[in-house]
Amino acid sequence: MHSTKMSTADTGLLVIDVQEKLVPFIHGKDALIRNIAFLIDGAKLLGIPVQGTEQYPKGLGHTVAELANRLPAMPDKVGFSSCAVPSVTDSMRRAGRGKVVLVGIETHVCVQQTALDLLADDFRVYVPVDAVSARYPLDHEYALRRMEKAGAILTTAETCLFEWLGGADHPRFKEASKMVQERMKELPCH
Repeated sequence: MHSTKMSTADTGLLVIDVQEKLVPFIHGKDALIRNIAFLIDGAKLLGIPVQGTEQYPKGLGHTVAELANRLPAMPDKVGFSSCAVPSVTDSMRRAGRGKVVLVGIETHVCVQQTALDLLADDFRVYVPVDAVSARYPLDHEYALRRMEKAGAILTTAETCLFEWLGGADHPRFKEASKMVQERMKELPCH
């Protein structure tokens, strides 16, 4: 297996700051929320640990309802990087999750700073480009470029799910396939 290939045994999912007062301003917010929900549901289906953070919820509100009901209790933070919350990296290490998929907002602030800190801490970082966003497409685009140059692996939400499955012989493949079919109805193909 290639060293960058994810599996259900070595990967965790981190949902970053998808909060009520920020989301209305985010480019492509509806597709973003659907893609993040898709990844959370896929991770849960396959037994992949899911964590989330909230950036200063007193000022920015809590995680949007569509995602909050899918997530465990989330620590709040004031540092932009989710690594400012020691339990985030500690729990990944304890669970043997050296690969972390990052989703959320904003690409050029909290997602990028989390990615850089995780990379510096010897985690392998995956960023599904359709499950992160920002207010402005330019910030999103250049943050993706910077993270990739720093060593993050750019991918997509659906690619993550199929990589976690590994093949059609996975015992949860039919359920995952149904999720993919439902998502196809919600998101236009490009």
